[in-house]
Amino acid sequence: MSEQTPRSVSVIGLGPMGQAMVRAFLDAGVEVTVWNRSSDKIDAMVELGAKRAATVADALDANEVTVLSLTHYAAMYDVLGQATDHLKGKVIANLSSDSPEKARKGAEWVRSHGAQFLSGGVMSAGDNITHPASYIFYSGPREVFDAHAELLRPLSPQEYLGADDGLAQVFYQALLIIFHPWLLAFDQATAVIDRSGHDIAKFVPFAIRSAAAFPYFMEEFSVANQNGGWATLASLKMMDAGAQHIIDASEEVGVDATFSHTAQAFWRKAVAASEQAGTAVSTYALMRGDG
Repeated sequence: MSEQTPRSVSVIGLGPMGQAMVRAFLDAGVEVTVWNRSSDKIDAMVELGAKRAATVADALDANEVTVLSLTHYAAMYDVLGQATDHLKGKVIANLSSDSPEKARKGAEWVRSHGAQFLSGGVMSAGDNITHPASYIFYSGPREVFDAHAELLRPLSPQEYLGADDGLAQVFYQALLIIFHPWLLAFDQATAVIDRSGHDIAKFVPFAIRSAAAFPYFMEEFSVANQNGGWATLASLKMMDAGAQHIIDASEEVGVDATFSHTAQAFWRKAVAASEQAGTAVSTYALMRGDG
């Protein structure tokens, strides 16, 4: 077994995010041992100063704490399953994305082999974990997080959420629920600008200016959603009509409006539910399954 120091860590999984983590650790003076299925990625990290682990078992043996940066939790079973007898007494910080329930089951599996566990969700600007907007959600036993927070600090600012092993993924996935539609909407919006014969670069400052109002809407609607959601029949019909205008503007210039058709379907579903109930039914209530 390798000599351990308080400033050493193993990283398993060297995709773009895993490589960014290795660089952050090395820049902070942390000794890093790495393992990955493909050796070329290991070679690149070794050139930067990381130590090579020939096997998963070697990576686990090298340090008390191992950070996982994998595609999903199924990969964790595949990787750590090669060396379950090397897990006892270790700490696994799984910063991979997956569902909250899969994170909970993964935590149970890791602990069943004698290791401690933390779940993490990396909120970053792509794989730029040093970006000012980047941070990491953590959940799991508070005492485990507190014991290793300083070692993990170089990765990004930390947001500890609570003991529920799935909580980091609840918050992480909830933010991605916002991000994915935004990304598709931005693609559709800029496609409309371009197909209309105008300059995307000229449009972007107005998109940024409009986005400045988003925090106001989030605060307003979060209060409403804590009380069942906001809606009036007139507003729902207005949103339906507005969605149709977006669809028309998109399809007139040959831009795919599937995303806007989906949004319109929600507004129309809320209108129908409201007319049937005799009172306004919000899209929030429909998504909760209350409508």
